Amino acid sequence: MTHLHAPHAHGHSHEHGHGHDHGDGAGLAPAAAVRIGVGAVAVPAQAGTTVLLVGHGSREPEGNDEIHAFVRQWRERQPGWRIEVCFIEFAPPGLHDGLLLAAKGSSRVLVLPLILNAAGHVKMEIPEAIEHARAHCPGVEFLYGPHLTACEPILAILQRQLRRCMQKLDMPDPTTTGVVLLGRGSSDRQANGDVAKMARWLQEDSHHELVEIAFTGITWPRLERVVQRQALLGMKQIVVLPYYLYTGTLMQRIARQVEHLRVQYPQVRFAQSAHFGMEREIFELLEQRVADLQAGLPDSRLPCDGCKYREIAHELGHGHSHEHTHAHAPAAPAEAAAEHAHADEHAHGHGHDHAHGHGDHGHEHGHAHGHAHGHDHHPAHAVPQPAGAAA
Repeated sequence: MTHLHAPHAHGHSHEHGHGHDHGDGAGLAPAAAVRIGVGAVAVPAQAGTTVLLVGHGSREPEGNDEIHAFVRQWRERQPGWRIEVCFIEFAPPGLHDGLLLAAKGSSRVLVLPLILNAAGHVKMEIPEAIEHARAHCPGVEFLYGPHLTACEPILAILQRQLRRCMQKLDMPDPTTTGVVLLGRGSSDRQANGDVAKMARWLQEDSHHELVEIAFTGITWPRLERVVQRQALLGMKQIVVLPYYLYTGTLMQRIARQVEHLRVQYPQVRFAQSAHFGMEREIFELLEQRVADLQAGLPDSRLPCDGCKYREIAHELGHGHSHEHTHAHAPAAPAEAAAEHAHADEHAHGHGHDHAHGHGDHGHEHGHAHGHAHGHDHHPAHAVPQPAGAAA
């Protein structure tokens, strides 16, 4: 099958590394039945396999309703699959209940985070919940796929959002139109770095001379500061692109902020895109995750599942569940923590940081755990945020 997303001339690589054939792995999809960029492909489900989509959850019912609508559409795309959904917080079923429900009548559960960037929920909470489910369902195989991550399909969505905003502004000169990619913000440096990567890719593929990042909370810079800088640099128009999958309290806050900026900078024209989440690229990414997990590809599973460094961080008290507590292993001795903090950076190259951060509810625990192999599990806690600083 051919890919609709052809590689760009400048040679962007696909971060998920799925550029190989799928072999004859058993599961929901036969060999190469689903590839990124193809339309809906109805394939027979292997008896006993369930796909569990994990959303963050929002205080705003509308945001949770959107995820349920996404699941309904995905079931229509793949009518032969058993697809279930659960939430990390704020909405039922919760993560642990969702895993146990998905395991009922199943021999295999494919766990897929419907999350853009990996921070504490993806790297700590979901793996811990999977361990809990394995203990309670010993006859069921749980496979944990990667989050959506910074990749070409997500770039295609942002490019489309940017084009729509430029059309709202009557297609002004891109050299005088600043772009702000507005992420959630995390104490996890790689999660923030993925936002920066997407901003750079947007700039590489456009004529915009100024594409910057901002965050709604946890870290800096904030939207107001970036807009101030772009206005001082002579931008006549500014496009704000929220890097959000679904609506919620933060999307409402962003809309209010942009309205305030219009008043504060009457000489600048603003355009703001909506969040995204129902795009075909999101469905196709998840379908690719399913195909890769079923084929047993080496990079198809998120390394945090069973990671010994995450387990050490857990023993040191970093990471928790919102729904249950289970006995912690004995505290790691000081020498183990030191070894963990100074591990050979090539020995365990997952390339991600373990920081426990919350999404829609506006705070993080600040456990920026660091070690040299790329997870970052430092036992030292991050500097507390001022009151009201978190989104």
